[in-house]
Amino acid sequence: MKSLTVGVISDTHGLLRPEALAALTGVDHILHAGDVGAAGILDRLREIAPVTAIRGNVDTSGVWAALPPTNELGGRLFYLVHALEWMDINPRAAGVAAVVYGHSHRAQVQQQDGVLLLNPGSAGPRRFDLPVTLAIIELDDNGMRPRIITL
Repeated sequence: MKSLTVGVISDTHGLLRPEALAALTGVDHILHAGDVGAAGILDRLREIAPVTAIRGNVDTSGVWAALPPTNELGGRLFYLVHALEWMDINPRAAGVAAVVYGHSHRAQVQQQDGVLLLNPGSAGPRRFDLPVTLAIIELDDNGMRPRIITL
């Protein structure tokens, strides 16, 4: 398998920071875990790489309704859900390699039953005292290596 670099972003809430664009430059694909806030955000991200995005609780207009929750990248199935408690599948039983989520604005990387659970944190307006973050996942024959990037 050819190595693949995936950028993961969430909770932009209509703000796409120059630092986020710089951190995502050169990735092969971008996953947005919702609360995009403005359709123009996805257009701008598509200038960098193909984008898979899902709707969050602030993305309420009809444009968001058709966004698919899964995507295959590098032979691995990714499931996107804005809030982890909204997940309506058993990821391991469904053959999902990674669940990408947002909503809490808290970056987190963990493994559960052999499935990567990744929240890239929020790359939009700062909330509370949380850092502004996104994530990068390196995929290759040896597995998936996620890392959180503080902007």
